[in-house]
Amino acid sequence: MSADRHPLVAFIGATTAAIPPASAAFAEHFPEATLWNVLDDRLITEAVAAGGLTPPLAARMGALVRYAVEAGADGVLLTCSMYGPVAHELGAGGDVPIYASDDAAFDDVVSAGYERVILLSSLPEALRDAEERFALFARERSGAPRVTGVLAADAFAAAASGDTAAVTDALASAVLSAEPADAVLLAQYSLAPAAARLAERLGLPVMAGPPRAAARMRQALLGTRP
Repeated sequence: MSADRHPLVAFIGATTAAIPPASAAFAEHFPEATLWNVLDDRLITEAVAAGGLTPPLAARMGALVRYAVEAGADGVLLTCSMYGPVAHELGAGGDVPIYASDDAAFDDVVSAGYERVILLSSLPEALRDAEERFALFARERSGAPRVTGVLAADAFAAAASGDTAAVTDALASAVLSAEPADAVLLAQYSLAPAAARLAERLGLPVMAGPPRAAARMRQALLGTRP
C-alpha cells in the first residue's frame, strides 16, 4: 500500500443491512479509508436455510475474499458474523488483513473485565455461531466473562427495514427478560444502529462490532488509531 493514497477496504457482506453501520463506523474511526462493498445477498438466507455455515457456502465467501484481495483491497472485513471462520482461515499469515466481523469486539469484551455479558442476536443460527466462536476465543484468554446468548427474533425484520426504534424495542425486551448482566454485545452488524439507544434504555454498556473493527483495521493499515 503506497503512502500517497487512501487504503482500500473491502466489506464482504451477506446482507445490505450491514452496510450502513459498517460505513458509518469507518467514517468516524477510519475516515481515510476508501470503502468497497462486495455483496452476495444469498449467503445469509442460504446459511439460515442450511442451519449454519456449510462447506459450499464457505467456499463461496472465500472466492469473494480472494476476488477483493486480487483486485487490490488493502484490507478485508467480513460484515456477516456467521462467516468468521472463513476470515480466520484466509487471513492467517497473509499480507492483507482479513478480519471477521466481531474479532475486535470480542477482544474488547474480554479486556474490559466484565463478569457477565449478554450476546444478543436476531437469528438463532447467528446466535449459535457467535456463542461457539466466542467460546473458542475465550479459551485462549484469561479473565473472559461468562456469556449468555439471548435471541431477539423480532429485531430481524425491523433491522432489515431500517426501523431502528423497533430494533431497540425488540432488543431491550429480550435483554430485560434474561438474567442481569454487566454489558451487552451485539452479534450482528445489522443491529449496530440501535447500540446507543439500547445503552441508554438499559443503562448498560452496549458493544457493537463495526466501530471496533474500523479502529482495528486503521491500526493494521496506518499504524494508528483516530
